[in-house]
Amino acid sequence: MKSRKQGWPSPLEYAALALAASLIAAASLAAAPGLPGVFGGALGIVMLAIAAADARFFIIPDELTACAAALALANAAVSGADSVLDNVASAGVRGLLLALAFYTLRRLYWRLRHREGIGLGDVKLAAAAGAWLDWTFILLAIEIAALAGIAGYTAMQIAARRPLSAVAKLPFGLFFAPAIWICWLLHAILPDI
Repeated sequence: MKSRKQGWPSPLEYAALALAASLIAAASLAAAPGLPGVFGGALGIVMLAIAAADARFFIIPDELTACAAALALANAAVSGADSVLDNVASAGVRGLLLALAFYTLRRLYWRLRHREGIGLGDVKLAAAAGAWLDWTFILLAIEIAALAGIAGYTAMQIAARRPLSAVAKLPFGLFFAPAIWICWLLHAILPDI
């Protein structure tokens, strides 16, 4: 019997991912029927793939981030009351500004601690998040991701009876990617926030 290639998901993990993708698609279409729900469902599935990759390999694949950004720009082109060009430009500027903020934080952390704190994959994911979400939900997504990361790390350390470490590595995309879709979903359900 052949063994699985190291690092590849098991059949049970594939089944769990397929179930999660189905639930994401259904929730997206329920929250935003029609084309917006299709785009939101695609966003959710891409974010699920990013979270799975970052959890397993500590890498956010550029192809998935590019897909999320392209979906954001396509979504912006078909939604909103403004012109297509205004919608796409607004999404692009938000994405660029958020990526710049993450990159600045990355550089500042390096200067203070002399080690990497935020990966370039997280910076690129921030660009996609900015293109998808408005400023209120961008901040909420970052907060959800940070708190979930801290809670998850703390729970794992307590369960393993290990001390907390200030230099532990956490796959931020594991928490940030789902938070992006969750905030898109919240905005679809509660558009007046």
